[in-house]
Amino acid sequence: MTRVAAVDCGTNSIRLLVADVDPATGQLVDLDRRMTIVRLGQGVDKTGRLAPEALERTFAACRDYAAIIKELGAERLRFVATSASRDASNRDDFVRGVLDILGVEPEVVTGDEEAELSFTGATRELTGRDDLARPYLVVDIGGGSTEFVVGDDAVRAGRSVNIGCVRMTERHLVRDGKVTDPPTPDQITAMRADIEAALDLAEETVPLREARTLVGLAGSVTTVSAIAQNLPAYDAEAIHHSRVSYDRVREITESLLRSTHAERAAIPSMHPGRVDVIGAGALVLLSIMERVGASEVVVSEHDILDGIAFKAAEEGK
Repeated sequence: MTRVAAVDCGTNSIRLLVADVDPATGQLVDLDRRMTIVRLGQGVDKTGRLAPEALERTFAACRDYAAIIKELGAERLRFVATSASRDASNRDDFVRGVLDILGVEPEVVTGDEEAELSFTGATRELTGRDDLARPYLVVDIGGGSTEFVVGDDAVRAGRSVNIGCVRMTERHLVRDGKVTDPPTPDQITAMRADIEAALDLAEETVPLREARTLVGLAGSVTTVSAIAQNLPAYDAEAIHHSRVSYDRVREITESLLRSTHAERAAIPSMHPGRVDVIGAGALVLLSIMERVGASEVVVSEHDILDGIAFKAAEEGK
């Protein structure tokens, strides 16, 4: 097995996985898996630039991760950056900072590459399961974008569209610099229309309705699962491969969109960094389920981060 470190830097969070990986068997053994909310994409949709304070939050997390990577002795490190850094005019500042701290340049992947990594991470361990029909539709609801990938053992088609939970919140739920609590019906209607337009765009290249199993990834989806299970705290083991029905997703989404900041923050499994954006993320998930006619979503804790780790191990052979 090869010991690798994988970093996934998205619009809302930066995550680290150090693992022993055998690409031939699909075995991946976690040594350390963690997430830090840094909100790198703060204001990018409006300004087109990464904010100085967002960069510093991200670099602080990178310094912490560098110490862990060194301590655990990873043989290879791969750093992938997604939506926010693709969109930013000053992304060179981001690249230089990461290189100085971690010694590698972040790979600012395309939406298609991001989709393939997400699919690999989410489905490698599902191979051979009789209870999950194929093809899979893997949806990775991030902060700035959502990736859609349809495939069996390999990717058939993928598309990335700009309907992440942070982007939707900043675009539709902010007034006078503050998130509306709770959002108004007009705000929700406008956000829903934006999401539906993006789904139309995704469906131009990805046969969403051909999927037999919907697999949902990332923090918005896992948080909905935690709420559905009434977990007393976030529990990755209980969340991984849980199934949440359409009716339950709809109930939770409607509740989140009716609630105030204080009410959402009081949910035991809610990460503080998701309090303001979870309503938008849940609405993206609900809209996808309605579009494809999914009766449930299979929730995966394994996603693009695991895909990055598999690819790092394969490249190291």
